[in-house]
Amino acid sequence: MLAGQLALIVAAIFAGAAVYINAVEQPARLGLDDLAALAQWKPAYKRGFVMQASLAIFGFLLGLLAWWQTGFWLWLAGAVVLVANWPFTLIVIMPTNKILMATDPSQAGPESRALLIKWAGLHAVRTVLGFAATVIFLLASLR
Repeated sequence: MLAGQLALIVAAIFAGAAVYINAVEQPARLGLDDLAALAQWKPAYKRGFVMQASLAIFGFLLGLLAWWQTGFWLWLAGAVVLVANWPFTLIVIMPTNKILMATDPSQAGPESRALLIKWAGLHAVRTVLGFAATVIFLLASLR
């Protein structure tokens, strides 16, 4: 089934991008001084948001299509887990994002660094959701 296999691929891309942010980009960012770290985070976040939001929606729709075509509940479960990134981001992460976006890099300091560290912890939840959706889609495709 093509829709299910595409859902699996999209979820895996989402998970890979999310783990890259937590395992590679964030540690490199924290190696910078406060001003540079915040200045780097802002455009990286904007680009990452567009990419990951699109992947979450696309994977969700593909998972729904696979569920509709097969009636197998795991496709629906994977779709829901993947799209759960949207409400989690909007409700839990967005307040931190707004503060960071509103902070001028010239005003960056220990507070903005602490928020960047908090942000990474929150973003790790997105990584877990991406991997969970990938595993669920994989299990559905092995059925």
